[in-house]
Amino acid sequence: MDLQFSEQDRTFRQEVHDFMAQNLPDDLREKVRKGLNLKREDYVRWMRMLSEKGWLVPEWPVEFGGSDLTPVQRYILSEELARGDAPLVINQGIRMVGPVIYKFGTDAQKEKYLPRIIASDDIWCQGYSEPGSGSDLASLQTRAVRDGDHYTVNGTKMWTSHAHFSDRMFCLCRTDPDVKFQEGISFLLIDMDQPGVEVHPVPLMEGTHHVNMVYLTDVKVPVEDLVGEENKGWTYAKFLLSHERIGIAKIGIAKAQLGKLKQIAGAEPEGGAALIDDQDFRQQIARVEIDLEALHHTELRCIMAQARGEAPGPEASVLKIRGTEIQQQLSELLMQAIGYYANPFIQEAREYGWNEEPVGADYSATLGANYFVTRKASIVGGTNEIQRNIIAKAVLGL
Repeated sequence: MDLQFSEQDRTFRQEVHDFMAQNLPDDLREKVRKGLNLKREDYVRWMRMLSEKGWLVPEWPVEFGGSDLTPVQRYILSEELARGDAPLVINQGIRMVGPVIYKFGTDAQKEKYLPRIIASDDIWCQGYSEPGSGSDLASLQTRAVRDGDHYTVNGTKMWTSHAHFSDRMFCLCRTDPDVKFQEGISFLLIDMDQPGVEVHPVPLMEGTHHVNMVYLTDVKVPVEDLVGEENKGWTYAKFLLSHERIGIAKIGIAKAQLGKLKQIAGAEPEGGAALIDDQDFRQQIARVEIDLEALHHTELRCIMAQARGEAPGPEASVLKIRGTEIQQQLSELLMQAIGYYANPFIQEAREYGWNEEPVGADYSATLGANYFVTRKASIVGGTNEIQRNIIAKAVLGL
């Protein structure tokens, strides 16, 4: 495999770099660089800038509003956005339900929903996990019963990211309780602004409100908001998850965190010298950098497979496992690098405009929260244990 970028790709990288320098608002750049909390309006503001440039949904086919970027250019775009401290886009609409709709949805669904995703007029959340159905997603119990021209939905969804400011939810519901678990599930699109939808916050360890419990009580969903065939939702769910797990690897962000780690280690004292000069700590940095580079090459192989028209396979699980493990290793090394200054936890320090004196260096105030955030990385999108089971079955035939 040729790992050298072409002249055209290097020119595109410079274009992205210049766009970031000229268009990314200073307040958003500061919030991301310091690990501060983002609000809906922050995400939407940046997503609309990317949309105007034609870079919000680069993976989508051109006929549905995507770009004509090559897979390599899409990779470069993702890497440069992470390197330049741009906010993450809210992926539930862009990389999850959007591709499901344009691949399996009706013409009316494509016409209704895809333009609103591109314009960031609709923010979506994912109604998958339930209190008793997380890793074993096929055992979900949220029930959808057809009654004429609509379904009546009852159940509870758990760990629902962004539900508190989402407009719509794509939801897995059981429509046939008398068949094998995977064969009785349907994929519904639910309007969050209607009677029967209740969203309750689930505060996380780092003190943020990001995930939620969503209660669905006699919620009405028009039949035209069923995606694909009734009871075939498990097929669409697996298609969606393969795209989600590649994104969860966050290799570009890991590279940015690695650079931050080296910078901090170069500034932190250790026995009269910089921490970066300590042999043991330098070896730990080298080890995670080698692992990250190996994962980077794995991602490039996936990109080339996509360029050949191949759908993501078991390698999506590999990317998810190693990507999240590396995220956790980097957060741990960052905490080690600042030593005792990692102990204070000041929740207010994650709010933009906080102007109190930090405990230790200014970069130490949010590292504890970042450490807590990465603890869940190996759980979301299907636990790493489940991903290993997928690899064992699909690759090793066990």
